[in-house]
Amino acid sequence: MITVDCHEVESIQNELLIYVADNVAAIPNIKYHEFVLSPIEEEGTIDTNEVVTSIKEFLESIGEQRNFAVISRGEIISIESIAGKTIERDSKQSAEGLFSCPHCGHITPYETVHQTHMKIHYF
Repeated sequence: MITVDCHEVESIQNELLIYVADNVAAIPNIKYHEFVLSPIEEEGTIDTNEVVTSIKEFLESIGEQRNFAVISRGEIISIESIAGKTIERDSKQSAEGLFSCPHCGHITPYETVHQTHMKIHYF
């Protein structure tokens, strides 16, 4: 399991969780200021470098890559502001419309992706 500390990017935590979990094929578990990524299979592992790269790609996609550092300490990854900058977004707005699988925890903002995903549990 890998823990991603989102204290300094809390307003984008949900979007980041979806992006990273989809990119590294992991099961996300959201917490108050962090999220945990677990492997899909019990014996599986998650590459910390892939998670770090995915976080950096997400920050780049929203134009914030120069304002935040992604620091890996074992299985804990922190996203820290370089110059004290914060990302201002309405966190309630980004949390709306998330679809979560009750069977495995898969999360997506897209209803069609969710419906397609649910079919794997029943067919």
